[in-house]
Amino acid sequence: MKIVGIIVEYNPLHNGHAYHFAEAKRLTQADAVIAVMSGDFLQRGEPALVDKWARAEMALRLGVDVVLELPVAYAAQPAEWFAYGAVALLDATGITTHLCFGSEAGALTALLPLAERLAAEPQALRAALAEELATGASYPAAYAAAAARTLGGSALDAAAARALLEQPNNSLGLHYLIALRRLRSGIAPVTVRRRAAGYGDVAPTNASIASATAVRRLIAGGGLTAAAPYLPPSTVDILAREFAAGRGPVTWESLAAPLFHQLLLASPEQLAALHEVTEGLEYRIKKTLPRLAEPTVAELLAQLKTKRYTHTKLQRTLLHILLQHPRELLAPEALAQGPGYLRVLGFSAAGQQLLKRMKQTARLPILTRAAEMEHPQLNLDIRAAAVYANAMPKRSAEELLREYRQAPIRLTD
Repeated sequence: MKIVGIIVEYNPLHNGHAYHFAEAKRLTQADAVIAVMSGDFLQRGEPALVDKWARAEMALRLGVDVVLELPVAYAAQPAEWFAYGAVALLDATGITTHLCFGSEAGALTALLPLAERLAAEPQALRAALAEELATGASYPAAYAAAAARTLGGSALDAAAARALLEQPNNSLGLHYLIALRRLRSGIAPVTVRRRAAGYGDVAPTNASIASATAVRRLIAGGGLTAAAPYLPPSTVDILAREFAAGRGPVTWESLAAPLFHQLLLASPEQLAALHEVTEGLEYRIKKTLPRLAEPTVAELLAQLKTKRYTHTKLQRTLLHILLQHPRELLAPEALAQGPGYLRVLGFSAAGQQLLKRMKQTARLPILTRAAEMEHPQLNLDIRAAAVYANAMPKRSAEELLREYRQAPIRLTD
């Protein structure tokens, strides 16, 4: 039985994602699909538009059979650890045969040799990456430059590697391939070329496919009607339901009050004890607060941003402060141990049969309710979900405590 894994955020699920899903099944001839999906907070340090339960339902309506949550310990991380955590979950199911990801390259020909060489030089690569990030480069650009330096070889080879990896989906795809090698996984990788919309495009350039960034901007500016041409009908229905119920949209500004509460109370030393508060950023934050024209997250990010501190780095740092993530719990040594459980967010009728198989093959505990075990990563997930629920347009005690009551979503039709 062929089972393809996909790694997603679905913020929200749009027509480009539907294309990737269809191609993943076609290229691998898969009988079923397992999706590893970020929870309520995402890789760029942002809250999702709607919560993980709504987005898991979007995935199931698309045809995904099992949705697993990527713990926030990995979901809100740079590409290396985001990829490692997600691939480790798929590998731990014991039944995933393929991994399909999107890329600008659309082929593994150039990425596979790079993954093999870079996986063998982790320390040299990390040192070069730290140096490049310190220059203020974005993560894909910094990683591309660091990889080129680590690989050595001719200037032509280095330039080719750099050009390839400066494209964000190629870079993330490379991290998936490196993770497969680090885990000695037997999962076979496959890639699909990104179509019609580039990662992070701020406006649509195609009649039916737009980036998630463009879709969110359309929703913010013109509501669901403006975004509908770029979304499957099921996504539109779910978003409309969630917005009407006051469970979305959630943005960084929805979290401004609790974030500023943390920033105003904490000393520089307390901030420095949290994950990704590095290189004196704690002092810059404390000095910036009194100078803000208005207490918004957008204004804070604008004032904090420098060549050294990129927008994405700052968003992730603020998220770790908001969620009070201690440095030691998310240190590389801790993350290298991998996720501690397989948290099931939803499944289809076919997915129920997959879960029965996974009970025999999985190398991690399978959780269907948060109360089933104690684990430091799970505690972070529960806290993150509560913070997210507290930022919803319509706050309710039911949503604040939902993690303890919510069973996986079951799609029976």
